[in-house]
Amino acid sequence: MREPPPPPPPGPYQPYGAPQPSPYGAFQPTPPTNSLAVGSLVVSICSVLFCCGVPGIVGAIMGHVARRQIRERGEGGDGLALGGVIVGWIAFALSIAAVLFYVVLVVGLGLWAESVDDNCYYDDRDVYVCD
Repeated sequence: MREPPPPPPPGPYQPYGAPQPSPYGAFQPTPPTNSLAVGSLVVSICSVLFCCGVPGIVGAIMGHVARRQIRERGEGGDGLALGGVIVGWIAFALSIAAVLFYVVLVVGLGLWAESVDDNCYYDDRDVYVCD
């Protein structure tokens, strides 16, 4: 009967806390996040919450610039920049729509008031009378 082969000798001594090889490959550090991307999202959200959407155009433009910087520099944060662009343009469009609505409302009420006011006047006792 043959004897089994002896076990392989132990590998080199690894002191406690020494880096161990990873079965998943080398660690790839994540690229830094573009700060302009974060700023564009913050400005866009704050314009919706606090300023009725008017500064949303600033957040959208910051997001466009951040996306260009991310492509050129290889940074992270493209999703943040895209979110700032989308929220900024939507907020700005809603603020423009609200301004147009109020302008149409005021002009319409003014035209209606002129049509009603044709037969109305103040009499001698400062009473408003309509015929």
